[in-house]
Amino acid sequence: MPAVYRVERQWDLNRENFDGRWLGCSRWFQRSKAGDLNLTEPSDVIEDTCYDISFLDQDTGLWDGSGLKFAPGGTARHPISSKIYNQSGHCWQFTGAGGQSSVQLTAGSKRFAHELNFFQGRSRSMLVLIWIEQDECWRLDAVCAVPFRCGRSTPAEPQRLTDGRPLQQQLAELTGWGGALESLTPGESGLPAAVGAAEPFALERFCRHGITAAFCDGLICSVPETLSTGAFTLEVGCRVAPECFQQLSLIYDEAQRLQRWERRRYQP
Repeated sequence: MPAVYRVERQWDLNRENFDGRWLGCSRWFQRSKAGDLNLTEPSDVIEDTCYDISFLDQDTGLWDGSGLKFAPGGTARHPISSKIYNQSGHCWQFTGAGGQSSVQLTAGSKRFAHELNFFQGRSRSMLVLIWIEQDECWRLDAVCAVPFRCGRSTPAEPQRLTDGRPLQQQLAELTGWGGALESLTPGESGLPAAVGAAEPFALERFCRHGITAAFCDGLICSVPETLSTGAFTLEVGCRVAPECFQQLSLIYDEAQRLQRWERRRYQP
């Protein structure tokens, strides 16, 4: 059957990255009623989260989820296809990384949210970040980390070597690593642009904000607790293998509109 509705390489990368029965334990860190956000102890744990993503052919598939935080009854099913993929321009795909991002910080939109996934073999390390509008600014309200492993693969991918290690130690080990830089703009349908060599990894370029935290599966982020006015950059990364760290930078302009995603792959 001809691929009539292909959205070029972004759809293909979506299939390559996400095809799998992803099983994991969701750890939610939510702001308390008193206004505190504790990123060391989860406020809610969902042991049996499953994102079952299958493709019937090159252009159609099904997203079937359970153990979900916000869906009615904790479950949801959605057909997926290249015909409707990424019509809003909020999805992004690199080889081995992909997700969804709010492209504009807009008053009255209720949520400013991101889902970032880093892949290695048949593992998928997912971080969700959610800001909500409050008192004329946007405040980080929830973070979720999930160490997904594909239930269709044998043997399962191992746990990350970074689990349980102090954040500063994890970051210090990356210092000086060199890497490659790729860039993608919202709405792009092709492959990310290969920019060239990335600057060596440096703590000051990653740790931009007041919140710099480590989670399970090698996931790390540096993000502002509040977003008010002006330009900003969000930094999220994952040590997907002993000798590979992926860093995803989300760059917003003065109008607080997403300009591009930058992915760096660092190695010693």
